[in-house]
Amino acid sequence: MKRSKFAIVMHTATFVSAVLIVVFTCLHFCTEHGCWFPLAITCGTTFYHFGMRLLVGSLVPNRFCWQSKWFRSFPWEQKLYKRLGLKTWKRTIPSYNPTLFSMKEYSPEQIIAHMCQAEVVHEIIVVCSFLPIFFSLVVGDFPVFLITSLLAAGFDLIFVLLQRFNRPRLVRILLTKERSSGNV
Repeated sequence: MKRSKFAIVMHTATFVSAVLIVVFTCLHFCTEHGCWFPLAITCGTTFYHFGMRLLVGSLVPNRFCWQSKWFRSFPWEQKLYKRLGLKTWKRTIPSYNPTLFSMKEYSPEQIIAHMCQAEVVHEIIVVCSFLPIFFSLVVGDFPVFLITSLLAAGFDLIFVLLQRFNRPRLVRILLTKERSSGNV
């Protein structure tokens, strides 16, 4: 499988930040300069946010029922998406694996299942984005950890909104297809 540019960036950022943690930590202990420790912490936070996303994405199974209450749209959601202008900028959002959402590769039901999985993955990531705040108890600099956690959670919330925005349209396509074939 060919990786998307977004997947390559995520893997590269995870690897580079892991290497830099080691380099900056060694420099911190080997020199008397005070700049290496904050750089090691910055790389550690970066490694956590990228690595955690890759880990969560690889661990969450694709076994969700799109008909469950969790995945149903609320009446207020479409108004929110319209207010956010989601329809105008949704195509600019990168995808880790765009083939999972391709109508050429998968049926509407399979794509809906992938959307449910992606939504859950990003919801878990939103929660996990706040775990580095606990590191501030050891290191200090609570505001820095809070800001990076809020930004990371906000980034993944965009992906949750995107899945919730697109899924109802595919569900309508699926139900229309099932009705026309007599399966409903």
